[in-house]
Amino acid sequence: MADGSQAVAISLKGKVSEEEWNTRVALAALYRLVALHGWDDLIYTHISARLPGPDHQFLINPYGLYFDEITASSLVKIDLGGNILQETDYFINPAGFTIHSAIHENREDAHFVMHVHSDHGVAVSAQKEGLLPISQHALIILPQVAYHEYEGIALNHEEKERLVADLGDKHAFILRNHGTLTVGRTAADCWLYMYYLEKACTQQILALSAGREGMLIAPDAAQETVENQVRMGMGGGLAWPGALRRLDRESPGYDA
Repeated sequence: MADGSQAVAISLKGKVSEEEWNTRVALAALYRLVALHGWDDLIYTHISARLPGPDHQFLINPYGLYFDEITASSLVKIDLGGNILQETDYFINPAGFTIHSAIHENREDAHFVMHVHSDHGVAVSAQKEGLLPISQHALIILPQVAYHEYEGIALNHEEKERLVADLGDKHAFILRNHGTLTVGRTAADCWLYMYYLEKACTQQILALSAGREGMLIAPDAAQETVENQVRMGMGGGLAWPGALRRLDRESPGYDA
């Protein structure tokens, strides 16, 4: 649907497998949460979810909808060739396909992939030092952070190999001069990685507003302690139900 004039999708509940429907609902929730936190960028970023099965099919946003309009039924199912696998009036963001297909094809544990262009995330991505260990939030996420140099809008499929190599086995990605990205085995994990990454970026920009001189870097021993502590888990499974309850209050309809 090129003109974006219609934001209503025919419900797919009961028309797809239970596993696909549950994945659709979780992914739609991530879109609504990004909008609720103000991390969306009109229609220009993307979140995806791999569907169960051996074919690496995945869901991604219908290009043209704002994130607070996305529902489980409006999400578009595609394969690694970018082919749309369902009847839909929508098409997909080509740059989104490049980034997400690369990760879904090469990271078996990356069931959910979230990419945003928040102001603070982009600001940190443009700083030479990257994310600094100056807050507890930063210390929690830093062991998971990788970096990828900016190559332009992600339309060149040759960039896929470099994206995957730079991400490695990490779960948080700072795309230089571009934004942030996280991956997770579950929607809850992907969300919590992004929450901590974005929170750390915001805190860094606020701290740097007073100047780099005098800013405290967390002691090395404390950094090591936090890294060991978070190996036991970050509590995503505990935070996720509350996030869904908030959506039910403030952005209902995502599960339609």
